[in-house]
Amino acid sequence: MDVKDVSRRLLASQMIPVFYHGDVDVCIAVIKACYDGGGRAFEYTNRGENALAVFVELKKIVAATYPDMLLGAGSILSLSDVESFTYAQADFIVSPFLNEKILRRCQLKNVYAIPGCMTLTEIAQAEEWGAELIKLFPGSVLGPEFVSAVRGPMPKLKLMPTGGVLPLQENLTAWFQAGVVCVGMGAQLLKKETIDDKRFDILTEEVKKVFSMIHQLQSQ
Repeated sequence: MDVKDVSRRLLASQMIPVFYHGDVDVCIAVIKACYDGGGRAFEYTNRGENALAVFVELKKIVAATYPDMLLGAGSILSLSDVESFTYAQADFIVSPFLNEKILRRCQLKNVYAIPGCMTLTEIAQAEEWGAELIKLFPGSVLGPEFVSAVRGPMPKLKLMPTGGVLPLQENLTAWFQAGVVCVGMGAQLLKKETIDDKRFDILTEEVKKVFSMIHQLQSQ
């Protein structure tokens, strides 16, 4: 997929669900719930022994069933991970940290890469190495105040906090008013008990609520 197209669609997504499960059927049910709730980008994290095998199956199903949804791979820690998940046709790659070799390899493969950063120095380095959208991780440690502070000297930054972002009006307001362009949301949105109980209808409604809150903030 063209990197410019992925960039445009990711920046327009405003919220990216982040999820891992070792069962393909569960993952597809969660992806469908997010899609029905308005999501058009989804990050599957590389956190289990069979994560790659699950991703391969997910990519086939998503490409056939939800062709307008981006499916990316998260928790990419090494060049080997980059090779494996780009071969499996991940639409984008997300790392929890900043690594030049990972960024350069993704660029060579024409795959959109989102590095994780925690300091202004790391953010500046990521931009110098060609990153556009930068993951702030862990978001719960940095907070919206960090975003406001770093965007003072660097107002054009495109930041996406992940880790601890809450599906609540007050929390989302703080992040977006601080200047983030997107948020990554994991267990706070994709709640284990809801998924274990297979209440995917509830999950869809929760995703809809999050997008509704974000869209309302963006229109102010």
